Amino acid sequence: MKKQFIIPLLLVLVVGLCAPPVFAQAMGSVKGVCKDVEGKLITQAEVEWYGTETGRKYTLKTNNKGEYFSLGISPGKYNVKLSKDGKEIFHMNNVTVGVDEVVLDFDLKKEQTTAAQGQGMTAEQVKQVQEQQAQAAKETNTVKALNEKLVAAKTASDAGDFDTTITILTEANQMDSTRDLIWFRLGDAYRMSAIKQTDPAEKQKRFETAAIDYQKAIDLRAGSEAAKKEADNNGKIAAYYNNLAEVYSKSNKIDDAVASYSKAAELDPLHAAQYMYNTGAVLTNAGKVDDAIGAFDKVIAADPSRADAYYWKGVNLIGKATLKGDKMIAPEGTAEAFQKYLELQPTGTFAQPAKDMLASIGASIETSFGTKKKTVKK
Repeated sequence: MKKQFIIPLLLVLVVGLCAPPVFAQAMGSVKGVCKDVEGKLITQAEVEWYGTETGRKYTLKTNNKGEYFSLGISPGKYNVKLSKDGKEIFHMNNVTVGVDEVVLDFDLKKEQTTAAQGQGMTAEQVKQVQEQQAQAAKETNTVKALNEKLVAAKTASDAGDFDTTITILTEANQMDSTRDLIWFRLGDAYRMSAIKQTDPAEKQKRFETAAIDYQKAIDLRAGSEAAKKEADNNGKIAAYYNNLAEVYSKSNKIDDAVASYSKAAELDPLHAAQYMYNTGAVLTNAGKVDDAIGAFDKVIAADPSRADAYYWKGVNLIGKATLKGDKMIAPEGTAEAFQKYLELQPTGTFAQPAKDMLASIGASIETSFGTKKKTVKK
């Protein structure tokens, strides 16, 4: 009885072990190399194989040689998409995968040539299109790299590390020396770093370098046909002149500073009052009283509500005051300038100094914000 039971069981086990695995499915494999319109390898990109019949998706990565590869792809029809940084670059539809290896390369230069020829373009036209697209791709990569430099430079500048800022922006200029914004930011870095220098010679050297960089930025933007099409082009050049003027003023090049501010005002009439105010400040610091008064008069004409302009006009006017005995005789318009400041800014930064100036010349304080006060007698 035992033999009759054991033998059939062994037979069943043997049959089970020898049976072929009928549930297994034959699979295919895919591979390829990806190149851009310049013929350069496309690395760290994604090649997506989407099964139109099964809905199954395989996402493959290209390596540093632009290659991708995968085993175990189910046979069927696929739409294949090449993407980089989340953006589709090219795609192919209805690619058949069988049990054999499928080689599918992405050669965008070749694909463009084929597409152009299909549109009836000559070989020369195809070449021109490819050169334009290659230039566009190069420009995109350059702009991306420069923007990264600008971000790094700003981080260093915000931390007060201007030497690092200078190093980063110098590297950016070595990548592409035709960008006015890079030169402008480099000028800013030299200007701000100069202020921190204790050695007068080094300070002056940095101011001079800043001036050269600002001028380079001005020349590049003024000579750019693309920049001329920008609505705010003149405003940007005016801002460059403004910073150049500041460098000149700190280098005691007063005439150059005034000329730069005037150029800024000419280019950007909307902000002319500010540029003329800056001019007045430089002239005041330089002791050029009459010229400073003239500059502040222009500010007032452009913007009658600019309170500070009245105050500094008054300061320069009182600088021309004379003594008659023990009494200070100020030029005509001095008291009015201080009174106008107080009318516009009764509690402003210069409110008390303005009152003190009025008292020094024996003038009354008259504003629309208060009653007439008695003349202060000395």
